Amino acid sequence: MPVTDVQHDVDALTLTITAEFAAPVERVWQVYADPRQLQKVWGPPTYPATVVDHDLTPGGRVTYYMTGPEGDKHAGYWLVTAVDRPRTFTFTDGFADLDFNPLPEMPVSTNVFTFAEHDGATRATYVSTFESAEALQQVLDMGIVEGATAATNQIDELLKS
Repeated sequence: MPVTDVQHDVDALTLTITAEFAAPVERVWQVYADPRQLQKVWGPPTYPATVVDHDLTPGGRVTYYMTGPEGDKHAGYWLVTAVDRPRTFTFTDGFADLDFNPLPEMPVSTNVFTFAEHDGATRATYVSTFESAEALQQVLDMGIVEGATAATNQIDELLKS
């Protein structure tokens, strides 16, 4: 299991997930840089993702939807703000309708994904910062910890292929 730690800090409005992968930083980077790989791990196993648009460059946009067990679809988007390949990228993540228009009533987070060599493996740190304690609590209540952990734990299998 790659996820080694999950912390949420209501005062700092953050959710931080730490994971370790038995692969070089560049290989882990490719999971996010390649839309076909990303869609294999972005959603939890019961809500697989389909990446529609993928531009992992500053100013770029990534759009996707996850399909639930009953065929229900849930869309989201990233607005990429910074990229330092293969070490880190920053993006705004939000919920969207199926035409990828942002849903203003849903939480938005600023995310920093960082990858660093650690003892011959890659340590990934995923930090999401929310606009309010209520927004953080809303995604916690929606099961973000369980869903993100299940999604991230799929990366190990992908790295073997």
